[in-house]
Amino acid sequence: MKIAFHGAAKCVTGSKHLLTLNNNKKILLDCGMFQGMGFETDGLNRSWGFDPSEISYLVLSHAHVDHSGLIPKLVSEGFKGKIFCTPATRELTTVLLEDSAGIQEDEIKYVNKKRKLMKLPPLKPLYTKDEAIKCKDQFHVIEYGTWFNIEEGIELLYTDAGHIIGSAAVHLRITENGKTEQLTFSGDVGRYRDVILKSPEIFSQSDYIIIESTYGNSLHDLHVPTLDQFRDWIERTCIKRKGKLIIAAFSVGRTQEILFSLNQLELERRLPEVDYFVDSPLSIKATEIVKKYPQYFNSRIQKILEQDEDPFNFMGLQYIKDIEESKMLNFRNEPCVIISASGMADAGRVKHHISNNIENSRNSILMTGYCEPHSLGAKLQSDRKDVKIYGVSHEIHAEIGSLRSMSAHGDYEDLSQFLACQDVKKVKKIFIVHGEHHVQEDFKERLLRKGFVDVEVPELHQEFGLG
Repeated sequence: MKIAFHGAAKCVTGSKHLLTLNNNKKILLDCGMFQGMGFETDGLNRSWGFDPSEISYLVLSHAHVDHSGLIPKLVSEGFKGKIFCTPATRELTTVLLEDSAGIQEDEIKYVNKKRKLMKLPPLKPLYTKDEAIKCKDQFHVIEYGTWFNIEEGIELLYTDAGHIIGSAAVHLRITENGKTEQLTFSGDVGRYRDVILKSPEIFSQSDYIIIESTYGNSLHDLHVPTLDQFRDWIERTCIKRKGKLIIAAFSVGRTQEILFSLNQLELERRLPEVDYFVDSPLSIKATEIVKKYPQYFNSRIQKILEQDEDPFNFMGLQYIKDIEESKMLNFRNEPCVIISASGMADAGRVKHHISNNIENSRNSILMTGYCEPHSLGAKLQSDRKDVKIYGVSHEIHAEIGSLRSMSAHGDYEDLSQFLACQDVKKVKKIFIVHGEHHVQEDFKERLLRKGFVDVEVPELHQEFGLG
């Protein structure tokens, strides 16, 4: 069999790894969208490096768009097979893909205005809402912890990866020529001290491992508790400066963690008395889905649920669904906290809020997760004096900050712990994906020092023979 890397190769997004068996069956691991890659992004998302109609099965690790976001395009261009995932991943992916289609349909109008001025032909969105809805019929749900026979010679097991609700590490047992080998794809590895979710599970010995490396050369800041950091930002921005705190947060995972933290502050009677808004219809839907799967929460949250039936709600919290209500927040003079997507600030309502508040020194903009180097979120954190948003240059007077301790990705200690269940001498090869290139090289050196013998950092579209 062979493995080819058609995304998240020497970059963080666009997860797509294609396994080709000796009988020419093709298994695609994830079908993610490239994000935050500047002018390259659109071209990368329109080119596969393979023929979608030749894919036999798609195995999905979790719902985040950089892992699932091109599924409707794959289906519309000829993929007819099953899409395997966990129950929560199916629910979350459904709403994420419809939201992604809506964003594309809106943003393509702006892009095509510019292209018309440049006398260039118009572009179509990568897919439409109808195409996003249509692909739901191909999802096939598999629970954690049970080997599932896809077909003769191909078995699939999901173990909890602890990254977001429903996230999984993928394990495939492939039998060819009477020999069985196991390939593991980590998906995104969560934290072993996550606020809400259970820790990543151990897994049986693998011959080949594909592992993410987003924070493969760094440690998360654990010295300052997240609750105290949130309280400090709210106090400094909303109470002292009477301004707005804009929090950019991914709709799935990060928004729920923020709400849980603010709820904890309220329970401790330390939550500042200002208005709190979640301005993201997708975040609202995702939060409701997360609440449906309390069995995936860690033991600490299980105890809290005995006393607090909704750990994601608190006094002063308001959900904004209507676009007109969202626009009215721009005219609000009273201090408040606005939590909005997307997490990299490259799309969604948060981009508008940043545009409207970035030039006011009373305000603050807080990033709460990883941002691709070309994304707006990364630019805001780069100490520059101005930034372009929707083609308009804005001077940066608002205070800019980030909470690295909130990342749902494991740091290098978490990644090392994830691999600790493996006998290094029995792992034939490790492939490092889903990370900036310099981070991947640092993580490679760390793995070699731990005794792993063969560690590769694949190029985009590079193919390797296995076995």
